[in-house]
Amino acid sequence: MSAETISQKEFDQFRQLIFEQAGITLSDAKKRLVVGRLGKRLRHYRLQSFGDYFNRLMSHQLEPQELQVVIDQLTTNETHFFREPAHFDFLREQVLAPLGPGRRIRVWSAASSSGEEAYSSAMVIHDRLGEGTWEVFGSDINRAILQRAQRAVYSMNVAHEIPEHYLKRYCLKGVRSQEGAFLIAPELRKHVRFEQVNLNAPLPNIGEFDVIFLRNVMIYFSLQTKQSVVARMLPKLKPGGYFIVGHSESLNGVTDSLELIRPTLYRKPL
Repeated sequence: MSAETISQKEFDQFRQLIFEQAGITLSDAKKRLVVGRLGKRLRHYRLQSFGDYFNRLMSHQLEPQELQVVIDQLTTNETHFFREPAHFDFLREQVLAPLGPGRRIRVWSAASSSGEEAYSSAMVIHDRLGEGTWEVFGSDINRAILQRAQRAVYSMNVAHEIPEHYLKRYCLKGVRSQEGAFLIAPELRKHVRFEQVNLNAPLPNIGEFDVIFLRNVMIYFSLQTKQSVVARMLPKLKPGGYFIVGHSESLNGVTDSLELIRPTLYRKPL
């Protein structure tokens, strides 16, 4: 069988693997994605079939980090600065407005991808609260994409996504090797940290948060996985804290432990 072809059995093996590891459900329409992203791994190891690659992966005959490579390749990482801007308006006007400068607040970007959501939150918080002990914590299962977030360097092609006053204040134009890019300013970066976290497994000791963003990731989860993930995360949300999901998502049928404020915005009772 050609390395560019995957059988249904082979696809089902990888579909089950990514479900077990990350809680992500791949439809049959994702066969081309699997072939495109994992085909390069077959070529790397000079293997002839996805079945051979899977068997060697499961029997630990490949490089030790290969399972993480598979997870990195099969997780989706589309994101933007200030995506779904009404959420950042809510953060600024409802969550931060009552707080004074220097007030401690913690925000968790729970599927932070390459960091745009985390840094968007940080811009809003710093603009309102200035310096202080506040923190934005970004997490993702994809190790490679977190390394991009930690570098905090982005193409100028996406600069238009950032409101102009934030762009001028918090983004530094790249020079020499970073020409054509911008760097998130150090005054923001010192308040933002990233860590690899698998939401489909027991969570590490990351403390409690005033706001949790879990946006545009549950669309890839089954109902049971959604229920498990949210139940795992809720103890990390402070009483009175806010839980924010994507505009195409809802917690209806997922949990009854949060109060609906308006679509996509929930609050944990005091």
